[in-house]
Amino acid sequence: MFYSICYDIRDDRGRTRLVKVLKDFGQRVQFSVFEANLRPEELERLKTRAVKVLDLTEDSLRIYRICAARAPFVEVLGQGTLTQDPDVIVI
Repeated sequence: MFYSICYDIRDDRGRTRLVKVLKDFGQRVQFSVFEANLRPEELERLKTRAVKVLDLTEDSLRIYRICAARAPFVEVLGQGTLTQDPDVIVI
């Protein structure tokens, strides 16, 4: 499943820690936005790791599921391309 993941983190250290987590799962497409193709178990691992670095009283992480039928309707204006499924998956 394709996801758009965005965050709002006040603390620089917390933001750096969250970015490291998100880079393990997806591609950064803007400063506070990632895109990722994730299986359900990968999404759960991402959320488990994210909760450990977030300050849930101040920070915000939003995960938007974009179903395959809607992904073709995502437009990129300006720099960048839409994250694609990898041709090969190594397990």
